[in-house]
Amino acid sequence: MRKFHLIAIASGVVLLAVLIYEIGPAAIWQRMVMLGWGFLLLVLLDGVTEVFHTEGWRRCLSGAHRSLSFLRVFSIRLAGSSINHLTPTAGFGGEVAKGVLLSTNRTGTDAASSVIIDKLSQALAQIIFVAGSGFIIAHRVVLPAGLWVALIAGTGVLTCGIIGFFVVQKYGKLGAVVRWAVAHRIGGAGLRKAAFHATEVDDKLRSYYRLRPYDLPLSVFWHVAAHTWSILSAFCFLSFVTGGASIALACAIICLGIWFNLVTFALPVDFGVQETTRVIIFTVLGFHSAAGLTYGITLRLEQLVWAGVGLAVYAILVGKMREAKKVPLSGAGAGRPEEPENREVTWRRG
Repeated sequence: MRKFHLIAIASGVVLLAVLIYEIGPAAIWQRMVMLGWGFLLLVLLDGVTEVFHTEGWRRCLSGAHRSLSFLRVFSIRLAGSSINHLTPTAGFGGEVAKGVLLSTNRTGTDAASSVIIDKLSQALAQIIFVAGSGFIIAHRVVLPAGLWVALIAGTGVLTCGIIGFFVVQKYGKLGAVVRWAVAHRIGGAGLRKAAFHATEVDDKLRSYYRLRPYDLPLSVFWHVAAHTWSILSAFCFLSFVTGGASIALACAIICLGIWFNLVTFALPVDFGVQETTRVIIFTVLGFHSAAGLTYGITLRLEQLVWAGVGLAVYAILVGKMREAKKVPLSGAGAGRPEEPENREVTWRRG
């Protein structure tokens, strides 16, 4: 697996190098100079999108985590995002890191359920934004017919998958396969333990959707707000670099960018892929390919800036977790394992 990750990263580097060579380093540098100090503005605007996304995640938190301060949740999100940006884990490594940082003594199930729900919320927000912005730009931006077909068909397929993910969560079926295997005496103690924890997470998910029916829509709203805010960032970039800025074009750039992110989400690393898709988007919209690659590189640099902040936050949070573990627990629950060894588990069908 490590070799695969290294090959994926190397392939991305080669792809980016070929793009730079074909388009021309001088043309890209010229546009970077045109952007100038505007890059700092784009970094700040990107930080605001993280604020919106954090509020969206807060609507997915359960149990004691709902009382966490905004700053605490924001810090954990930044730390998790840094892992996503810097490691070839197809966006899942950061989610695991967020769950670990969020969980405290005996709250691992709440942490896992909140990360799973937020993953669904973000996917729903992306689909809603792509559909809504696509409708808005249809009468204002000329796109090739083939791209419209791919956009509509791809969005439809992804929507079906996301709806299926929602149904599985709502009815507590994420661990159905594992529970089935245990019920049929397939696997050993490790699988039984996994089934135990999967059942606890499923119970949390079912409880969330039953008792808090309005929180998922509110979470989706905040994530959509984050994508909408990013239109301003694209508009500023166009103003600095191309001189042909318009809200419709900026909306098209974000819409198509999010769509490409959705259809390439399973790739272990997006290095080189993100830059390539932005070149395609800008070329389709009538801009020079150098502007598209400059935009892709700018997005990458913004991610690296916030990833650096996130890594610093991650180090601080991990340090605090280690210090907390050194403090002995007091009370009746001290020293008890999270999963009692002799606890009987009633397996639900499915």
